[in-house]
Amino acid sequence: MKAKTISIEADGLKIKGTAERMIQLLAASLFVHALPPAANVQPAVASAAPEIGQTWPGQGGINGGFVQARGDVPAHYLIFAEKDVGSLEWGGRGVEVKGLSKTDGYTNTQVLIGNDDERKYPAADACAEYQADGHHDFYLPAAAELYQGWLNCPEVFAQDCYYWSSSQRSANFAFYVDFVDGHQGYDVKLDELRVRPVRRFFI
Repeated sequence: MKAKTISIEADGLKIKGTAERMIQLLAASLFVHALPPAANVQPAVASAAPEIGQTWPGQGGINGGFVQARGDVPAHYLIFAEKDVGSLEWGGRGVEVKGLSKTDGYTNTQVLIGNDDERKYPAADACAEYQADGHHDFYLPAAAELYQGWLNCPEVFAQDCYYWSSSQRSANFAFYVDFVDGHQGYDVKLDELRVRPVRRFFI
């Protein structure tokens, strides 16, 4: 038995076929109109990194250079704040804070600001409170991160002072970096040294 056919005519175009075929064509035409053409889909383009030592628009500061993945921390760029937040004490003199490293300033800062021994850590607190371009994930850099700043862009730091790192040497001392020659030393935690926040821009 021959299947019944249906005819559709529009703008001089006539289509004839079975009811099942006409339904398929109608459904296909609806999808074509509902979905944008593939050619209109814009590919995602990663913004190019500015030169090291230059401001990175929208990232809250200065490009301090690329850092390879290390342990649980993925590859990222260091973004140093445009300016210091002052000269502050490291804090917690006489207490050897557990869990601090020479490479991971973010974790160091979280440990210091979350410490429940009721002692204040002014340098770490100031960095954690710093905000720029809508970013609120700044921290006090570890000794290795500050040293990378000296290697890559020492000119964006003051040359007449020392900068605190979040890396601890002992109960009474913490590490600093001198941006004249990259010297890493340590000073008494109650001394007021310069403080520069940093954040990570993951790629």
